[in-house]
Amino acid sequence: MARLMLYTPRTIALVCEIFHPPMMPDPAPIQRVHNQHYESGDPPYASFAVTGAGAVLSNPVHHPGASSLAAFLPDRFQFREELSGLTYDDFAARVRRVTEQVSAARGVPLFTSQQVTLRTLVNPRAYRDSREYLKHGMFGFDDETEVFGREPQLFGIRMVFPEVPGEPGSHNLRIESFHNDPRSIFIENVSTYGPILPGGGPGQSGLEQVETNILSAYRFVTEQTMRFIGGFDTLGPEPEDQ
Repeated sequence: MARLMLYTPRTIALVCEIFHPPMMPDPAPIQRVHNQHYESGDPPYASFAVTGAGAVLSNPVHHPGASSLAAFLPDRFQFREELSGLTYDDFAARVRRVTEQVSAARGVPLFTSQQVTLRTLVNPRAYRDSREYLKHGMFGFDDETEVFGREPQLFGIRMVFPEVPGEPGSHNLRIESFHNDPRSIFIENVSTYGPILPGGGPGQSGLEQVETNILSAYRFVTEQTMRFIGGFDTLGPEPEDQ
């Protein structure tokens, strides 16, 4: 039986896009929501700005390539946390909270779909190099790549999982070696979910599903995908401490 390994994912990007029928950009309701956040004493974003595409809420970032923002575009709400340090569950709760408030302020009647993108890194435990893990451990290659006359510098696999009964959401999964750090395996999962209706029963907004979908997309990575990776992480030297 394959020996399953345990991994600690290092999430580098959390992105959520919630699509709605096209609307004319109107920054005033977003600014009112932003002001309410400050009045509550717990603002999720520090700054408000108006761009040509729509209103943007954002936080200062301290690393090149990092971002922490929510953009309200003509056809979608877009939330991005890249190298920001926000946890996945705090991200999910933030997206739901802000979506509830802005959709009510703007009178959004329907969200047509939701797309959640997660990017994370893990280190294989039985291989020092993720390229070796993918080439030998996962793909079982020997000298087959010699026909190219050069050694690949990146190995990867892509799998697409459709929605099935009892498992809402489709998943587009990439597992690759990572150019910036040869030890790390790069994982990207893009999950897509169907329409969401604002509204609901007493005490409900109908947008609880927005948060649930983000958590579901994350579990697809940390549970099923990690088990898949672990099933091949069994060859080579003994596992080493990380």
